[in-house]
Amino acid sequence: MFSRALPRYNPTSSKLLAKSFLQQNTRNFHASTANMTIQTFFDVTWEGPVLDSNGRPTSQVKNQNGRINFNLYDDVVPKTAENFRALCTGEKGFGYANSSFHRIIPQFMLQGGDFTRGNGTGGKSIYGEKFADENFKKLHTKPGLLSMANAGPNTNGSQFFVTTVVTSWLDGKHVVFGEVADEASLNVVKALEATGSGSGKVQYNNKPTIVKSGQL
Repeated sequence: MFSRALPRYNPTSSKLLAKSFLQQNTRNFHASTANMTIQTFFDVTWEGPVLDSNGRPTSQVKNQNGRINFNLYDDVVPKTAENFRALCTGEKGFGYANSSFHRIIPQFMLQGGDFTRGNGTGGKSIYGEKFADENFKKLHTKPGLLSMANAGPNTNGSQFFVTTVVTSWLDGKHVVFGEVADEASLNVVKALEATGSGSGKVQYNNKPTIVKSGQL
């Protein structure tokens, strides 16, 4: 039996419900001042709504592509950052290339990294199937953070999620290990977010897929 790795959605979060749709979709990018040395990227293709100049979905749906650049917190969580980096490059013989974002919940997060099963029950780390939580020094304080999905304490593998809002209820439960690197990348995250649903199921035929990944 395989456990499904995920961050728990909290629809009753007062911070989440207090913000309007418009406020959530004018999320500004704020780069971290942390001492990060590792940068990675995903080249992603997907089918979904085209966003307007304010980052809101329009009625126009088409196939799209874009790049998400990440800065990794290798100064705070070096083991977790190295796992993600090596899975981006595929240097161990397996990794994120050609895997999909299998769970997307608007106003919450995008989840991916299950390159063995594609449904949230698979994946593996470069250290073996699972590895322990490194630390919880970084908190889920803003959109665009990279954090490890898990099935409970010390069950980190390859699955990750990218926040699209503040998700403070996940602090102390999921290891934050990086962030979206720039505004253009965050715009791609917003476009991917628009393909999801409250259940997490992607609404369009061409699911967001990482066609290429690597280190910058």
